[in-house]
Amino acid sequence: MSRLLAAFLIEAIALSLASSAVAHSIGLSRGDYRVSGDDVVATYVFSGAEVAAAIPEVDADHDGRLSPAEVSHASDAIDRRVVGATIVDADGSTCRPHLDSVEAAYGDGVQIRASFRCDHAPRALSIDCRFVAAFSAGHRHLATVFAYGHETAFILVSGRERLALTLDATSRARSTFGAMVWTGVTHIWTGYDHLAFLFGLLLPGGRLRTLIGIVSAFTVAHSLTLALAALGVVSPAPSVVEPAIALSVVYVGLENLFVSDPSRRWRITFPFGLVHGFGFAGALRELDLPRAQMPIALCAFNLGVEMGQIAVVAAVLPIIVWARHRWAFRVWGVRVLSVALSLAGSVWFVLRVAG
Repeated sequence: MSRLLAAFLIEAIALSLASSAVAHSIGLSRGDYRVSGDDVVATYVFSGAEVAAAIPEVDADHDGRLSPAEVSHASDAIDRRVVGATIVDADGSTCRPHLDSVEAAYGDGVQIRASFRCDHAPRALSIDCRFVAAFSAGHRHLATVFAYGHETAFILVSGRERLALTLDATSRARSTFGAMVWTGVTHIWTGYDHLAFLFGLLLPGGRLRTLIGIVSAFTVAHSLTLALAALGVVSPAPSVVEPAIALSVVYVGLENLFVSDPSRRWRITFPFGLVHGFGFAGALRELDLPRAQMPIALCAFNLGVEMGQIAVVAAVLPIIVWARHRWAFRVWGVRVLSVALSLAGSVWFVLRVAG
């Protein structure tokens, strides 16, 4: 009976983790909104896969990807579902939308340009991005407003799709740096495969110095490859990186069943951290930021990732330390959770290779 219960527990944990396999690729999009006289000129950038899922009629061959021809032929649908779902309000009056262009962008991306004609140059501006709700659960839209020499950034999500600001006071609003820091924090908190790998590293316990070394090796490694990939120095294909990240979760779960001395574990943590860094870089690539903005955005995003990671470690580590004083957890708990991690990683690997 105990074996059946243990097997059931392992399967339940693995399936609950695996059900979030696609959560690592939670959508990101970018919107630049520039005030130019009486107009607000918008430039949106989305990944093709996100557009194909949110606006099915665009994906004519139903392969989950968009070709330049499909993007061009579906301009009317994109106009209705994105530009038409953007409500720009200037001083209480709604600005009139007009689609300027739709074209394929970086990779499989889609870039949309639109203009909103207002009755006069806006001073109090609000932008309601209702299209956010149509995209994947957890989709984040980085909206940047450029007006009168000021730049203000917001992160919009479903349920919080509206931004508002007084343009002559934009210097008091949140900066792009702050918005990118928060993007990094939320990315690590919703990157379930990264969190699973980190949790697996902490499970066997060890001295505080050992754990700090393990986490530090992971941090240094993924910061290095995040920078290299984001700046375009080296950029492995996601079809290689994502399955490799899944395999890292499988490995750490299996290693937990046999590791007796974690003091030298940083040696394997570092190379796996390099792989995870390429995964983090995917979030920045989805935003397709202008090259001039990339260095600041990279620093802010990486800072956010580290802050989010520290918060997770600070919350989880005391619980693990407390649990490891219990015989049942040391003997069975670590094994059950480690096997569950390996199963979840295996499912992620299969799904990502098949996808």
